[in-house]
Amino acid sequence: MPKKTGEHTLEFLLGFNGHVHRYAGGYWLKFKIREVAASDGKPHGLDYSFSLHGPDNRRLIGFDNAHSVPAKGSRFKKRPKAMDHWHRTETDEGRPYAFKDAETLLDDFFDEVERVLTEYGIPFEVVEITEGDNP
Repeated sequence: MPKKTGEHTLEFLLGFNGHVHRYAGGYWLKFKIREVAASDGKPHGLDYSFSLHGPDNRRLIGFDNAHSVPAKGSRFKKRPKAMDHWHRTETDEGRPYAFKDAETLLDDFFDEVERVLTEYGIPFEVVEITEGDNP
């Protein structure tokens, strides 16, 4: 049973753990998510990494909370305590992500996946779902 009462999508989100979604042309998504003790870095009690990979297995975008990233705008701003961030491109070192809830996280991730797949001319249509770490 999810720790966060009232958030019906949390259980749905946790169900993505270990899934690999394949798209045309060899593009694929990988989902890792689990509940952890709430902390300053993970105040929502989730440890997650969602990523879109190209046919050559390069990560193209990602949403995760594995490490902290600098605040946007100035190198003198304090780093946010929460470690949630996202990588808009394969070379982006990360930018803070304001975690709101499980539903918004999924929506934001899939919006970015659709943006990138569209840029590459790949239909935003899952062709297969499997479990595991690789395509």
